[in-house]
Amino acid sequence: MRGVVFAGRREIEFVEVPDPTPGPGEVILEVKASGMCGSDLKTYRDEGDGHTDPSLPGAAERVIGGHEPCGVVVAVGSGVADHEARVGDRVMVHHYWGCTVCDFCRSGWAQMCSEQTPLIYGGNAHGAHAPYLKVPARTLIPLPDELSFVAGSAISCGVGTAYAALMRVKPSGSDTIAIFGQGPVGLAGTMLAKAMGARVIALDISPDRLDHARRIGADETINPADEDAVARIRELTGGRGADLALETSGAESAHPAAVGCLKPWGSVVLVGVGGRFQLPHVTMIIGNQISVIGSRTFSSIEQAECTRFVVEKGLDLDSLFTHQWSLDQADEAYRLFDAQTTGKGVIVF
Repeated sequence: MRGVVFAGRREIEFVEVPDPTPGPGEVILEVKASGMCGSDLKTYRDEGDGHTDPSLPGAAERVIGGHEPCGVVVAVGSGVADHEARVGDRVMVHHYWGCTVCDFCRSGWAQMCSEQTPLIYGGNAHGAHAPYLKVPARTLIPLPDELSFVAGSAISCGVGTAYAALMRVKPSGSDTIAIFGQGPVGLAGTMLAKAMGARVIALDISPDRLDHARRIGADETINPADEDAVARIRELTGGRGADLALETSGAESAHPAAVGCLKPWGSVVLVGVGGRFQLPHVTMIIGNQISVIGSRTFSSIEQAECTRFVVEKGLDLDSLFTHQWSLDQADEAYRLFDAQTTGKGVIVF
């Protein structure tokens, strides 16, 4: 089969690898949708020799990208119980695999495995930017019939990440939340926080992304390149400040703004990765009783919870996407995605 590799230096390459076959406890997924994630851009832009995994067969074989898989089970290996996977199941993948027995793995947090370096499908093991994907059956999360494969790919990373971060602070109808960054995770956060009842202030330096945020439910939008974001948030909240903030951009300037816009006893959840961590003086955080929380992706349990929430609320996750591409268009897709002015992109099969 043919798959996409991030070769570094903003180059995409295609590799030919044998079609996968399932081993004990494994399944083969026929990929229907493979989402594009902002974290892919680090490898895509890498100035080295591209992403390699020396543990894979062959000398420094490069890894097929794509860590937002969704599709249909087409083959099942030995030892897989019917309740784990059957041929024809519509599924997503929790794209991590660890030792399976440490406390983190047992609680659904395989990416935090304490006994070994976890596999990340699309990171250090072959991912879903290819027609087929081999994964352990226990990584599978059922995809309800109400959701498209494209929606399932979004839950498999960006939407799931936003959901888990929001659940750290549980916004409600009495809260105003400022969401910094309206890329794929920020847009998902805007949609989810609005569904949870919160008033949402969306921030980004891209006018197109702010327009998108308004279409999916943002109550107010702010472009920090055009005005003082903290002052504007305080103006919109009658001088009080936001109850909550979600920082998804990874921009250094967003850290102090996300803290500075909060009212006393407010909470900020940091999701975006990039740059140095910058915060206001610690006495301001202590004096205003501010909580600063880090949140990294989500557990397999939260992925299933997020899926139920999306179905129960009738959320249109397909509207998060602005572009769909074929595998052959991967180079064009990532060149556009690299500009960071669009909504979410997805490769469909």
